[in-house]
Amino acid sequence: MDSFIFLLLLLFFFFLFLCSPITSFQTEKKTYIFRIDSGLKPSVFSTHYHWYTSEFTEGPRILHLYETVFHGFSASVTPDDAQTLRNLPAVLAVFEDRRRELHTTRSPQFLGLRNQKGLWSNSDYGSDVIIGVLDTGIWPERRSFSDLNLGPVPKRWRGVCQTGVRFDSRNCNKKIIGAKFFAKGQQAAMFGGINKTVEFLSPRDADGHGTHTASTAAGRQAFRANMAGYASGVAKGVAPKARIAAYKVCWKDSGCLDSDILAAFDVAVSDGVDVISISIGGGDGIPSPYYLDPIAIGSYGAASMGVFISSSAGNDGPNGMSVTNLAPWITTVGAGTIDRDFPADVVLGDGHRLRGVSLYSGVSLKGQMFPVVYPGKNGMLAASLCMENSLDPKLVRGKVVICDRGSNPRVAKGLVVKKAGGVGMILANTVSNGEGLVGDAHLIPASNVGSSAGDRIKGYASTHLNPIATIDFRGTVIGVKPAPVVASFSGRGPNGLNPEILKPDLIAPGVNILAAWTDAVGPTGIVSDRRKTEFNILSGTSMACPHVSGAAALLKSAHPDWSPAAIRSAMMTTASLVDNSNRSLIDESTGKRSTAYDFGSGHLNLGRAIDPGLVYDITNDDYIAFLCSIGYEMKTIQVITRTPVRCPRRKPSPGNLNYPSITALFPTSNRGLLSKTLFRTVTNVGQSEAVYRARIESPRGVTVTVKPSMLVFTSAVKKLSYAVTVTVDTKNLALGKSGAAFGSVTWFDGGSHVVRSSVVVTQMVPL
Repeated sequence: MDSFIFLLLLLFFFFLFLCSPITSFQTEKKTYIFRIDSGLKPSVFSTHYHWYTSEFTEGPRILHLYETVFHGFSASVTPDDAQTLRNLPAVLAVFEDRRRELHTTRSPQFLGLRNQKGLWSNSDYGSDVIIGVLDTGIWPERRSFSDLNLGPVPKRWRGVCQTGVRFDSRNCNKKIIGAKFFAKGQQAAMFGGINKTVEFLSPRDADGHGTHTASTAAGRQAFRANMAGYASGVAKGVAPKARIAAYKVCWKDSGCLDSDILAAFDVAVSDGVDVISISIGGGDGIPSPYYLDPIAIGSYGAASMGVFISSSAGNDGPNGMSVTNLAPWITTVGAGTIDRDFPADVVLGDGHRLRGVSLYSGVSLKGQMFPVVYPGKNGMLAASLCMENSLDPKLVRGKVVICDRGSNPRVAKGLVVKKAGGVGMILANTVSNGEGLVGDAHLIPASNVGSSAGDRIKGYASTHLNPIATIDFRGTVIGVKPAPVVASFSGRGPNGLNPEILKPDLIAPGVNILAAWTDAVGPTGIVSDRRKTEFNILSGTSMACPHVSGAAALLKSAHPDWSPAAIRSAMMTTASLVDNSNRSLIDESTGKRSTAYDFGSGHLNLGRAIDPGLVYDITNDDYIAFLCSIGYEMKTIQVITRTPVRCPRRKPSPGNLNYPSITALFPTSNRGLLSKTLFRTVTNVGQSEAVYRARIESPRGVTVTVKPSMLVFTSAVKKLSYAVTVTVDTKNLALGKSGAAFGSVTWFDGGSHVVRSSVVVTQMVPL
């Protein structure tokens, strides 16, 4: 009887357990990043790790310990535990691990670099500078990473060559001086982890993106290169002798996690890098405040220690407010075209020839005309996008198929066409892609055409009784005009967090860039592509970012005493605003004149950046004042700065951060004549005796004045300040489609120095 009652009790408690409102997802662990006030560490603990494991969490649950750019740790804990820790006095902030995305050699000449001349000559090609590349790793055997004739590794280097799957100490040399991988965040991810069937648990690059960006920034200049016959030329990075430290934070098929990215920032700065190149960002399209953004936090810690940070602006253009990586201590880089193209024209049966591009290298159509069909003409969305198993072989067999861009990978659409029996593909941009074209190494004869050309071809296919077409592949063409053009995909302003800081900062080559590639995947990156190539051609702000990283290495080498802000200023104030037709930069998505929301200060011009004349420098105290100005409390600011701060009694204006661009915001609630004065300070880095005069280009409907209008520098006076007063009549203010008006303030000395700052005038709804 007792045993029967006992059994009933067991069944009763088991039933209660099953019916308990505590479900499994509430007890599942997640990865969180904990920002700790390190100044509160009790003296009884010998190390921060000892303190963290004793009072915050168990040792095995700690994934990363952050000690250089950030104080704290990441750990795998339940949401309830995270909330409990959040309430402890020493915990300044807690944020859940978030997944980020990759922003996916003629360009050095296009930037104004020439052998044995100018910046390459004055910097010894960056041989004493170390670039830390946070990306997907590196394929070390590529010739781009040879250390032939390189001098000794800089003595200040403290990094190591971490071993792992197919990677050992022999894979590092005097070029790749360090390599590490960061996988703990990925391995702890509940619904992610690392796919070891396609990945290497080591610094070796299984994706290709990291190899491409590293060689763009600092690939050796030593040999001829091409990709399947396209883009033939001498392989070279922007800073060919700069040293590379590879930090693998992104993993094929599983992306990049904040906890691993922050750990890489921490280690890279401790190792001794001079430049950090990070073509990563976004993830959900919503910008996080700086104190919840590990890329912003890690970048601040690095910049405060003298490290230059270059990051990609994102690929969600041409939509407004699509730019990412917004912190003012980051140099945010958008993408432009170069004067090289890979034309693959679509020729219709009615004689029309429409521009397209392609990197297809197989057997061509040889001018033969084939029937052309658009499978989406009856509103069939999946068929219009050429999704897997969406095409009817009876409809497409033996024909050239028109596929709309979007949803599935561009090259994968061609494989769907091939599987259904099609002989070729015309990949048509939708309205959202506009006229922007990028080359792809297609596996069937295919050409990418712009939105208007796509509409023209679809119209032809639907109105002619027997529509026919072919694709004329014309190889590589150089000297293309106009160039640069702002790439349609490049992230655009305004800054979604603080419009007072114009982002992107500038643009650089990011369309159809040739650089080194991994042996792990084919040039398209899809599983069925078994081709091997030493080089690949990619487009994205991911490709623009390392151009600026390499440029920063050259400028750092030529001017070792310049701060990261001074280096960025030199690039921004000397950037080009005209293309190789000597006309204003145009927007690829519209074919019309672009604005500072598209290109920031302009296109990188290294021929001028080496000698900018004046720079706008920014100190750590200036950044702290900026954070105070946007309403952050002192404890919140400490999450970013690591050390306690004190805001001034009088709240600063965010527009007064000493940025090389100037933005004046006016509230929409006030009408009539409004005025705002902003202040800047310039440092003379040119001839000690110099006189600069202001030249103003006022936006339409705006009056801009500068006082004083002349700056006189001497050997004793190296810094001078000026005030910019912007006056608007809101009743007559002519804001363009972007909601802003654009102008400039330029200082010139009558000689070679022309120091330009973009001026943006806009209105905002008061919070």
